[in-house]
This record gives sequence, C-alpha cells and structure tokens, in this order.
Amino acid sequence: MKRNPILVALAVVLLCACSKPAPVAEAPRPVLIRKLGLTPVTAGALYSGEVRARYESDLAFRVAGKIVERRVDVGAVVRPGQVLARLDPSDAGLNAEAARAQLAAAQNELAFAKAEVERYRDLVAKNFVSRSVLDAKETTYKSAAARVEQARAQATVAGNQAGYTSLVAEQAGVITAVSAEVGQVVKDSAVVMKLARDGEREVLIAVPESRIAALRKAGRIEVRLVAEPDVAMRGRVREIAPSADAATRTYAVRVTIVDPGPTVQLGMTANVILPDEGAAAGVLLVPATAVFEHQGGSAVWVMQAEGALVKPVLRKVEVRQYREDGVLLGGGVQPGETIAVAGVHKIVAGQLLQPQSQVSTRPAASATGG
Repeated sequence: MKRNPILVALAVVLLCACSKPAPVAEAPRPVLIRKLGLTPVTAGALYSGEVRARYESDLAFRVAGKIVERRVDVGAVVRPGQVLARLDPSDAGLNAEAARAQLAAAQNELAFAKAEVERYRDLVAKNFVSRSVLDAKETTYKSAAARVEQARAQATVAGNQAGYTSLVAEQAGVITAVSAEVGQVVKDSAVVMKLARDGEREVLIAVPESRIAALRKAGRIEVRLVAEPDVAMRGRVREIAPSADAATRTYAVRVTIVDPGPTVQLGMTANVILPDEGAAAGVLLVPATAVFEHQGGSAVWVMQAEGALVKPVLRKVEVRQYREDGVLLGGGVQPGETIAVAGVHKIVAGQLLQPQSQVSTRPAASATGG
C-alpha cells in the first residue's frame, strides 16, 4: 500500500507540535545581602532635630511703602551694613523736603524776632517805648526759637524716615526666609526677611515630659549630623521650654553644639544622643528592612554559602530598639554572618539565591532609647 508523502509529513509536524517543550531551568533570584560587622555603637536616648542659629532676627521696614528692589535671596550670606531691600523713596523724600522747608521758614521767623528784640531793647533804654512792649517782643522771640527746635526735630524725623526706605543688615549672618517680593506693598514692622546671625549653632529638639529629668541630669551629650553620622560633636543643653507644646505635649529644647565644624550648616538634620555605655554591650545594628515578624516574634534571613549561591535560613532574633536608621539586635545573629536586607517577605527557606552585596557606609552608629 502506497503512502502519501504529504500526509506523512503533515502527521510528523502535528506530532512535534503536540509534544511538550523541554523545561528551562529558572535562574536564581538575586538577593541583597550585608555582612554584619562589630562596629562601635553609642546607645542611649536619641532625639532628632534641626540645626539653627542661636540668634535669629525678623527684619522689617520701619515705614510703610511699596518694595521696588530686593537684593538677596534665601541662603544669601550678608555682612553688616549691606542693603537687603528698598522701598519706593518718593513719598519719604517729599516729606523730608517739606520738613526742611518748614525749618527754613521757622529760622527766618526767629531771625526777625531776634532783630526786633534787639531794636526794642535800644528803644526801652532811651525810654521811647514801654517795658511791656519789649516783654511782648521777647515772648515772640522765645516762641520763634521753640518753633525752630520743633521744625528741626520734624526735619530729623522726616530725614530718618527717608533712610528707613532701605532695609539694612545690622549683623552678619545668613538669610533663612523671605516673605515679600518686589511690587508688594508692606506695612511698617511687617516681617520681610529672617536673618540667622553668625556664631553659635544649636539643635532644636522636642522631648517628652517623661525624659526631661534625664535630660537635665545628662553628664555628656553627643550631636551627630545625619549627613555625617560617624562624626560625634559635644553638645550642651542651653534652654528647656518652661511649658509643653499644646498639640504634641513635648518640650522644646535647644542644645548648643560646642565647637561646630564647617560642615554644620543651618537647616541640617541632627541627632542629639544621651549616651548609655552599658546598653551598647553585645548589640548589632542592622537595617530595618532586614527584620520581619514571624510567628509572633522577630526574625531575619541568615545566608549560608552554597558555592557561588546562597541559601536562606530563618533565624529568630531579639530586638532591643527600633530607630530611624536601623534596628538594634541583642541576640540571634553574630558578627561575621550574612543576612538579607531587602525583599525578606518574598524569600522562601531553602531556595538558592544569587547574592548581591550591600556595603555599609556607616562605620559607627548611635542607638535610641525609648
């Protein structure tokens, strides 16, 4: 029996199409890991705050008017005597000219009254007029002299007001806020800018009432910038607010930075730490993303090497403190072990993973309390 070659070829193609493809091995998923190191940890209560100047001044014009020029922006460094902004000087200039004209008129009246007094004194000496007439002329002269003093004072005030159309920095510092623009009409004493003076730098923090007593008794205080967490600066409590904030129920505390370095800039975020040497023993600082909840406790994934890959092993840990930049662990892991620091909720025990190392940029850490 002859077979149709076309049908045979078609059957072969259909059989090949119906067969299952060979399984493709799935590549190991990547995992971000970090090797735990025994780094020095300063444990204790920590409060985050903002770096500010000890002296901050609200700058305002002493007269009302329309702003025609603003010469500085936020962040500008100014020197004493520098003009920061100007008002329209037209009205103030006219007032000054009017005051000077009134002074000139009063001086002319005084000169005439003085000449009259001298002339009538000669007439009284020759008995040509009575003494009462001379007394009237002397009274007129004294009134003219008083009007001159009044006009001179008014001219001085008008001249000063003309000078008040320029906003001048009285101290060296940095402009931290600007609340008016060119073309805006401002009232006298309305705040236009804020100036942070050069000199002392301090950190403004909010402290709960339960920690005020410990803060007063603190023998040593550390200040660490978030931008430079490995640099510890000495701090000193300068001021504790006498009353708590009505909304947060915390007390505003100003901590002076003793000998701040050039890297301490206004507006930076800083941590104020009350060190507790005993609380730092045997603790490790790990990223907050590495710790997760498991069966009512805390756990991490410890990585065991499997050649070029790693295998995760669940490890329960003891959490001492949660804080902004990580978690302090008091047990469960040891220095030198490697843990996963990202995607911990998607890891399955025993699966092989491709490690991707994360290098820690913090050689030292600071722990919070409470």
